[in-house]
Amino acid sequence: MEDNKRPESMERITTEELAKAFIEEQLSTLKAQIGDGRVLLALSGGVDSSVVAALLNRVIGQNLVCIHVNHGLLRKGEPEQVIEVFRNQMKANLIYVDATDRFLDKLAGVSDPEEKRKIIGSEFIDVFQEEAEKQSGIRFLAQGTIYPDILESGTVKSHHNVGGLPEEMHFELVEPVKFLFKDEVRVVGKALGLPDSMVYRQPFPGPGLGVRCPGAITRDRLEAVRESDAILREEFEKNGLAGKVWQYFTVVPDFKSTGVRDGKRSFEWPVIIRAVNTEDAMTATIERIPYELLEHIADRINHEVPGVNRTLYDLSAKPVATIEFE
Repeated sequence: MEDNKRPESMERITTEELAKAFIEEQLSTLKAQIGDGRVLLALSGGVDSSVVAALLNRVIGQNLVCIHVNHGLLRKGEPEQVIEVFRNQMKANLIYVDATDRFLDKLAGVSDPEEKRKIIGSEFIDVFQEEAEKQSGIRFLAQGTIYPDILESGTVKSHHNVGGLPEEMHFELVEPVKFLFKDEVRVVGKALGLPDSMVYRQPFPGPGLGVRCPGAITRDRLEAVRESDAILREEFEKNGLAGKVWQYFTVVPDFKSTGVRDGKRSFEWPVIIRAVNTEDAMTATIERIPYELLEHIADRINHEVPGVNRTLYDLSAKPVATIEFE
């Protein structure tokens, strides 16, 4: 069988029973591949890498070394959740690296979207390699590659995990979910006991909030993105939209407008809300949020997020717009 061909005999994983059967099969396969070896994993907190971490933690325990790099562009509460689930609950061997200052210093004054992506990707690899070099006896590199990654590119996943590693880092790959689709990975994640907030986490770009802070990233504007996004996610969860809308987030563009705060003229940023539905991410339609809810969310953002005096709703479908702003 070709390495990139899904086994014809593989049944679609749609139930907990099928997920448990897959887990048992993978535990045996992983044990046979790894033995008593040590494995390195870049753990982003997304469902793919989290499922891989949970599987490997069951098989090899402390021989799995998870590295979670906080580049300062994650959503509110995400680093804390990774630490709570994997270090505190699962007792996994987790290395947490807060590289916020390092990333944001490198990004200071950089406004070109592609240059920002290159800096974030390159710096992530550097941080990961530095942490990997502190470890001894590592023979394997685990990745959350899933089947669409193989179908689309024929290569391993690169945007969250560690694609593009320097040639001197020679590891044997471990990819236990490479023949699963995203919905199947989620079923497996549930069966492994991962929290819903992690299993059903929305698609999140590798550069994180960096693509939702258009132009040169500043710490205060980035914080406005993070806080407004947290309000939007909280309100969608409370009002039954979290499982209905494919992707929703906020953007804070690099310009200000006039407003009034505490009886005085203010000059602050707008927040743009984006909520879309899609089947394949090639096209996307706009979610029609009830006006009363939209008004409530806008009121919260305008009054609770420092530096913001205006909230807008993006009504642009894909095409001609893209889902993300950068």
